[in-house]
Amino acid sequence: MSTETPLVASPDKTRRDLFFHHDFRQLWVGDTVSVFGAQFVLFAMPLLAVQLLHAGAFEMGILSMLESLAFLLISLPAGAWVDRWRKKRVIVLGDLSRAALLITLPVAWLTGWLSMGQLYLVAFLVGCITVFFDVANQSYLPEIVEGDQISEGNGKLQASQQTAQVVGPAAASALVRLIGSPLTIGVTAVFMALSSLSVSLIRHRETPHDPTTRRPLAHEIREGLDFVLKHPLLRRIVAYTGGSNLASSAVFALFVLYVIKTLGFSETTLGLVMSVGAIGGLLGAVSSARFSRLVGEGRAIPLSALMGAIFIAAIPLASVLPAVPTLMVGQFFTSWAVVVYNITQVSFRQRLCPKPLLGRMNASIRFLVWGPMPIGAFLGGLVGRHLGIVPTMWIFVAVSLCAALPVVFSPLITMRDLPRSLDALADSHVVGEKPSDEPDDVR
Repeated sequence: MSTETPLVASPDKTRRDLFFHHDFRQLWVGDTVSVFGAQFVLFAMPLLAVQLLHAGAFEMGILSMLESLAFLLISLPAGAWVDRWRKKRVIVLGDLSRAALLITLPVAWLTGWLSMGQLYLVAFLVGCITVFFDVANQSYLPEIVEGDQISEGNGKLQASQQTAQVVGPAAASALVRLIGSPLTIGVTAVFMALSSLSVSLIRHRETPHDPTTRRPLAHEIREGLDFVLKHPLLRRIVAYTGGSNLASSAVFALFVLYVIKTLGFSETTLGLVMSVGAIGGLLGAVSSARFSRLVGEGRAIPLSALMGAIFIAAIPLASVLPAVPTLMVGQFFTSWAVVVYNITQVSFRQRLCPKPLLGRMNASIRFLVWGPMPIGAFLGGLVGRHLGIVPTMWIFVAVSLCAALPVVFSPLITMRDLPRSLDALADSHVVGEKPSDEPDDVR
């Protein structure tokens, strides 16, 4: 809880746009700048591997696996640790340390020492830091804004992130052509430093965690997992998201290789396709609230999940249909659906979770839904080496469709409003205690 001016604002202040909220604005700017940097890395690092180090399908699968392996290995203890630490400090140090690691890649290239081994190591270490950064970043928003502003805050964060993703790939592709992929990664250090500066200016002071209240780490980790797995709706959401992430990680581990080698396009075309996809995500960010009002907050989750699972098929379809328009349409609607789904379910779980449990809840979900990503990336590379890129993509498109079943065939499809019985603002609820007014028909 904050020790600064209480967050319980006057009615007029509560109704003001979050743009006028100083702390949210600093978080918003920092997050946007950080995403710009991340877009440069996501675009340039696979190109570096393919074009300069001549990586094949299996090597690209290993690289993609290492980028997300930390979510499988350390997400659960990371959540418990983040709940004990000051989240702003984790965010600031996370940006600075990632920048320091990434700058080693252009230095190694300039000195002639760049190798796949170094690329693997940097990808893994950056992923480890990102585990802590993401848990802290996602748990920080409910600390600095009112509960009824969380959805608005997530919508603004997603809108700015998607804007960065629209401009980022096109800017990165131009920069790669101008200075090369290693130096493009080096530019990221500047973005990370600016992001850390913006977040460091947040005035909110977090109450230090009382060491005397700490329980064994395993007990705190179990609390986070219990909260997620024992909630009937969160359990279904996690099942879909984990399965979908496994499938999409297999597909996108091969995506750059597919576009550059199989389809024979340049990095400029790759950047254009990714930017069009990000435009769909931007539209999803600004239309999410309206879509939820139109179809219902509960139904928005299975409908957007099903749409995302269907449109990812456009990637392998591009091998037999006009490639560029097929990829653009598929990326546009996939990104729209993913962003709508994420805003809806992330806002739901942030609202639902008691604040002292936010870090562990987010880390538990990251473990369960991001943990399958390195497995999917490895399988994509492995199967791609033996069966070929396009057949492998079709296999994992089918996996993506199957993953949507837990939310499509669930009470969510009939629910207009999601439960608010564990609202984080309701201090009367005890962590881990099942509220007596939870609907019996939600399973």
